[in-house]
Amino acid sequence: DRQTLVAVLQFLRRSNLRESEEILRREARLLGDDLGGNVATVATSSPGVAAVAAVPPGKGEARGDCGVGPSSGREPREAGSPCAARSLGGSPLCWDTRVGAVVVEDQPDVSAVLSAYNQQGDPTLYEEYYSGLKHFIECSLDCHRAELSQLFYPLFVHMYLELVYNQHESEAKSFFERFHGDQECYYQDDLRVLSSLTKKEHMKGNETMLDFRTSKFVLRISRDSYQLLKRHLQEKQNNQIWNIVQEHLYIDIFDGMPRSKQQIDAMVGSLAGEAKREANKAKVFFGLLKEPEFDVPLDDEDEEGENEEGKPKKKKPKKDNVGSKSKKQDPNAPPQNRIPLPELKDSDKLDKVMNMKEAARRVRLGPECLPSICFYTFLNAYQGLTAVDITDDSSMIVGGFADSTVRVWSVTPKKLRSVKTAADLSLIDKESDDVLERIMDEKTASELKILYGHSGPVYGTSFSPDRNYLLSCSEDGTVRLWSLQTFTCLVGYKGHNYPVWDTQFSPYGYYFVSGGHDRVARLWATDHYQPLRIFAGHLADVTCTRFHPNSNYIATGSADRTIRLWDVLNGNCVRIFTGHKGPIHSLAFSPNGRFLATGATDGRVLLWDIGHGLMVGELKGHTDTIYALRFSRDGEILASGSMDNTVRLWDAVKAFEDLETDDFTTATGHINLPENSQDLLLGTYMTKSTPVVHLHFTRRNLLLAAGAYSSQ
Repeated sequence: DRQTLVAVLQFLRRSNLRESEEILRREARLLGDDLGGNVATVATSSPGVAAVAAVPPGKGEARGDCGVGPSSGREPREAGSPCAARSLGGSPLCWDTRVGAVVVEDQPDVSAVLSAYNQQGDPTLYEEYYSGLKHFIECSLDCHRAELSQLFYPLFVHMYLELVYNQHESEAKSFFERFHGDQECYYQDDLRVLSSLTKKEHMKGNETMLDFRTSKFVLRISRDSYQLLKRHLQEKQNNQIWNIVQEHLYIDIFDGMPRSKQQIDAMVGSLAGEAKREANKAKVFFGLLKEPEFDVPLDDEDEEGENEEGKPKKKKPKKDNVGSKSKKQDPNAPPQNRIPLPELKDSDKLDKVMNMKEAARRVRLGPECLPSICFYTFLNAYQGLTAVDITDDSSMIVGGFADSTVRVWSVTPKKLRSVKTAADLSLIDKESDDVLERIMDEKTASELKILYGHSGPVYGTSFSPDRNYLLSCSEDGTVRLWSLQTFTCLVGYKGHNYPVWDTQFSPYGYYFVSGGHDRVARLWATDHYQPLRIFAGHLADVTCTRFHPNSNYIATGSADRTIRLWDVLNGNCVRIFTGHKGPIHSLAFSPNGRFLATGATDGRVLLWDIGHGLMVGELKGHTDTIYALRFSRDGEILASGSMDNTVRLWDAVKAFEDLETDDFTTATGHINLPENSQDLLLGTYMTKSTPVVHLHFTRRNLLLAAGAYSSQ
């Protein structure tokens, strides 16, 4: 987009970023001061890189809009790849922490962004143009009508904004009142924001407006329908609408049958339309990493048990199997050393051994064998429960509260104890066998520990896999790392300038991710006080974050109603999933790493095939926001927990079998969702009046659920 490019160049010049300006000129083939001439299409990645690369390190961070302001030289913003993370990309994960500080101007040259609305037609004719197009689409053949109807919403918004920007306020008002009722129901919230923009001045500070303006709205339409539309607009010489289509919409044209209303409805609804098909083409290594091999010693009791039965040899080979369950390398797995992962300590190995023993006693779940559910209800939680997590071995539960406290409970008879003071530790014989027991101070034993430090509601909590650390993130803009040996705060990570909605440890520990109101997700390592990666591209708050089981990818859900999958190695966005009609609040990867389940305020659970980048299922049943999703340990059952006070269990095996992921489907996005989500529902469990905020399967497949009793 040439106009935007010129605005960025001028901005760089004003900011004395000569080097970036030169790089950008070279990339865009604009030489010298000559901003004239026909600009070849700009390589979309360059401005993103240029605008960040030349920033002097360590200047703190103003806003995480991709390292490039809304008037960036990138065309559609939603592709996600040319973001700040890209420029910080190629290096290995441990890099000089100062580089993490990306300076981002708050909103450079908003006027340049808005000026595209200047080319105005006759304001009195806008209603005529729109109703003419509406009449044409409604009278077209059924097969084209569903596809062309997608144009109504983006055209309505842009025509309305154009009227407002050019100060035709009464025309804008009558245009809005006449046509806003025709829009799909899932755009109601956006239309409410839009209706409050009635003056040119309102547009300058409105983020939703700027997003709509800077990111091209993506529509996926078959070639036949597109030709029909183009012919109509050219015959009618309806330049106003044609200009908007070319300037503000990205039409992703595919060859083949037009899609049906159901197929389109399943995929649309996000702030920027659908994802382009290219956005989901990159290769994703969704397989699991090979587990390190070590011998699993047999318990004495196991051996005794065996001998009594008179079959001593029976169990040994089985145990070996458990230890070597992933000897074969998964063909879809990333290379073992693709990202540096922490080495296993002896305590981790012991824990793995425990885990394997528990796994041997695990209940195989299925439609005939549903899990028992143990519900932890927080009673009298007047502090307002805002987050819950449970350790992998199910020994501790943590609650984050609106009164800014973090409370940790032991849910086993073993009480929580702190390490002794330094003076007492020096008296301990370090060689003794039970040294780990001796360092604990019995006087501090209690069922509950309260951690103070945040200065706002705590929205996310996450235990480290080794249970030594706990993360919490808060409205105060910080993520805190707490020691579960001393129950004190070790680090406060400052990077987000706004509330942080979620945080989660990597399944291997050491790395963690956070996402917040600044629309950016950040990847951290516990020993770096600056982020290692910044994942920018969402158009609204990042509401939830999840690591893939192999730790090479991170999924983020956002209030822009999309889910993105990011590559930890280089910061690229490798998948964009659209289809939810409200902000995303829960994410869960299947244990085999192939599938992702997502839940949102629309009460639907959507299922995604990560390798093909396709939606493969929709589970309907909940009537309110879904805050918790979890697969059972072997992936046979998906549990979902919602604000409607229910836990529902779904048959995951059946949901993912016989998937039609042929090349045609992948190429065109003609997804055929089975209408049988009721057949997949295995059970619904009501609480009395407790919204479900967290779910967790124990190592033996008992389902734990948690929430705070609400008395209304």
